[in-house]
Amino acid sequence: MSAPTGPARSAGPVTGGWATGEDAVLVVDFGAQYAQLIARRVREARVYSEIVPSTISAAEVRARNPVGIVLSGGPASVHVEGAPRLDPAIYELGIPVLGICYGAQLIAHQLGGEVAQTGRGEYGRTDVTLVDGGGRLGQVLPPQQSVWMSHFDAIVSVPEGFSVTARTEDCPVAMLESPTRQLYGVQYHPEVVHTPHGQELLVRFLVEVCGCRQNWTMTNVIDHATENIRVQVGKGRAICGLSGGVDSAVAAALVHRAIGNQLTCVFVDTGLMRLGEADQVEDTFHRNFGIDLIHARAADRFFGRLAGVTDPEQKRKTIGELFIRVFEESSQGIDDARFLVQGTLYPDVIESGTATAAKIKSHHNVGGLPEDLDFELVEPLRSLFKDEVRRIGSELGLPDEIVWRQPFPGPGLAVRIIGEVTRERVAMLQLADAVVREEIHKAGLEREIWQAFAVLADIRSVGVMGDERTYGHPIIIRAVTSEDAMTADFARLPYDLLEKMASRIIGEVRGINRVAYDVTSKPPGTIEWE
Repeated sequence: MSAPTGPARSAGPVTGGWATGEDAVLVVDFGAQYAQLIARRVREARVYSEIVPSTISAAEVRARNPVGIVLSGGPASVHVEGAPRLDPAIYELGIPVLGICYGAQLIAHQLGGEVAQTGRGEYGRTDVTLVDGGGRLGQVLPPQQSVWMSHFDAIVSVPEGFSVTARTEDCPVAMLESPTRQLYGVQYHPEVVHTPHGQELLVRFLVEVCGCRQNWTMTNVIDHATENIRVQVGKGRAICGLSGGVDSAVAAALVHRAIGNQLTCVFVDTGLMRLGEADQVEDTFHRNFGIDLIHARAADRFFGRLAGVTDPEQKRKTIGELFIRVFEESSQGIDDARFLVQGTLYPDVIESGTATAAKIKSHHNVGGLPEDLDFELVEPLRSLFKDEVRRIGSELGLPDEIVWRQPFPGPGLAVRIIGEVTRERVAMLQLADAVVREEIHKAGLEREIWQAFAVLADIRSVGVMGDERTYGHPIIIRAVTSEDAMTADFARLPYDLLEKMASRIIGEVRGINRVAYDVTSKPPGTIEWE
């Protein structure tokens, strides 16, 4: 459980491409479900990317000096009043621009083409045919390909100076370009796995059109982050909220690489960890790795503060505020401890609400905490997605059991218990959750599943155990597949595996008499229940 913080005190990302010399691409977010996925795909091409709001001005773009711009899709129609627009002056900067879906329609609409409703939208897999070889962008693509479409409006005529380079049966303009103006657009979604040649198109744009050098590597990230941490902390001391989870572990390892024994890790034992994890944290990081570790045993205080609290956001705020207070108390004996290290990731920042993303839920790392925070934040992972963090962890030599540990929410089991959090309920959930994780491990599915865990619902149902009537709680099993937690699909676990989990949970956890499986994807749901 990495330390919670308030964003106002953040020093910003220490791994950001702007300060380290990498070629950088801006992903302009028009409210698309896949804006973050576009950013990840760009990084997979070893090019640094950063998501920016659609309100960004040409002057702001120029100040950032990107080598390319990608306009995301979005849910709006270009004809709707109040639909997001791009500063037209951005088109005149001479920076290559690639519009995707809504982004392509916006280029056509703002520059004199026509976007209209043809009476037939395109959703899902669609066949695309190149025109005149596909132009500059489509040269690496097959003459016909299957792509993923999701649009109702369509570009029916291109602006002056543009050419059509691909079409579908129902869409006269599936790709358009104006190489002299460095402007390109695709109606489909190259960033999704359902478009087999999508990454090839993105790489073509990045390398051949933008001239990107493809020097965004985890080795470079580590080197730059190390230097930035040293500059930020200087001769001061830092403390890190260490849980043993992937994010806090990698953040701690990265900071320790930079400043060595100037770092002290604090493990706040809230009583809300998974079964046996408190002992494992101390064994791994203090006894095995020799990191200076303070074990703050504060379970009584957390259970006392959570008594009667049932609202999910209030739980997070309550835990976050007490967490930081325990941190402050634990750091009082550390001379010159002015810096707080935490494992904030890019998806945490996006989900907690930015100029381009409505708040889904406040994350423990980025919001809902005291304004009188006495630490300056060191957030070496703030610009990174989960897969990048795992790669950094491996580069730093962390063991697989840490690097590949499943994500765990900052507030711990408190947000997997619907309703009031009590010792009794936590104990029940710990046992049920241990069964789920153990069976997933036995089935060899750990690397295939993003997260698998148990949820304790605040309801009861009638059951029969032996010859007696029971009135117990249900456990909901949640297992999802994902690449970065921004979107997720429920895992298709085998029925015999689910049956074994259910049988063990009911047989081994007193007070549980029913087990259900959550088959909701994200969206519309979230991975966690609260």
